Amino acid sequence: MTHHDVVGIGGNAVDYVYTLPAYPEPQGANAKLRITRQSVLCGGQMATALSTCASLGLRAKYIGATGTDDNGRRIREELARRGLDLSGVVVREGTNQFAVIMVSEQSGERIVLWDRDDRLCLRDEEVRAEQIQSARLVHVDDVDQRASIRAARLASEANVPATSDIDRVNDLTQELVDAVSIPIFAEHVPPALTGEPDLERALRKLQRAHHQQLCVTLGPHGSMTLEGDRIYRALAFKVTTVDTTGAGDVFRGGFIYAFLRGDAPGEILRFANAAAAISCTRLGAINGVPTLAEVKSLVNSSATP
Repeated sequence: MTHHDVVGIGGNAVDYVYTLPAYPEPQGANAKLRITRQSVLCGGQMATALSTCASLGLRAKYIGATGTDDNGRRIREELARRGLDLSGVVVREGTNQFAVIMVSEQSGERIVLWDRDDRLCLRDEEVRAEQIQSARLVHVDDVDQRASIRAARLASEANVPATSDIDRVNDLTQELVDAVSIPIFAEHVPPALTGEPDLERALRKLQRAHHQQLCVTLGPHGSMTLEGDRIYRALAFKVTTVDTTGAGDVFRGGFIYAFLRGDAPGEILRFANAAAAISCTRLGAINGVPTLAEVKSLVNSSATP
């Protein structure tokens, strides 16, 4: 059996990135904007997180569905080039997920419009127990939630920690939160799940006995995590933002690296914040993935507020 540091189950995408001089608005001067720059770049939640893991030196395996179109071939070639094990990748007839991303030159903020052929949904049976058992850690997202829930439960049975990327709320979200051991949320999710606007109280409501940590990404405000009864917070690093696309995914890759290294919760957050910050200085998701040397350099700098 081939062993991996991290096995990831989830989404990939090809991003058509359009850089604009300002943020689009339905009325006024910014209702019509000339495109400053056009790029075709690879991304997607899991593909970006695992590319980060690989760049930081971890052995990473990707399990996900790709299409038979040019974009499917493009994403497979990109992930192979970045050193990921693609033996768990499914190639299925259909259009690979793609996104149109509009990025403001002024702020680096973006709007994402996406689509994926429904035939590319990863099926439960395509996640096999032996794939999960070979990992030191399993990472799942909320693209194909039933497959992610199955992977997280298999990880639990094998005493393998499971992290998550959770940035939407639907009927399966709570089940996914309960299945993993380290849920990592986008900022809006814990209040939406619990009805509790205070993030710390929301995390305590979501906490289960098997949860090792519950983490929330806070964008420009950094991140926080609950371990046991204690809350840890880490401020964001100050950088010049070019594009925030993929920053949360890169955060998760940095989190996984630091967690597997055995870092304390506060240091995990600081390392992951640094990885995410570097990604914001470059256009694109996978294109923004940092190296270990770059992250260490920022962690050791005085760039925090």
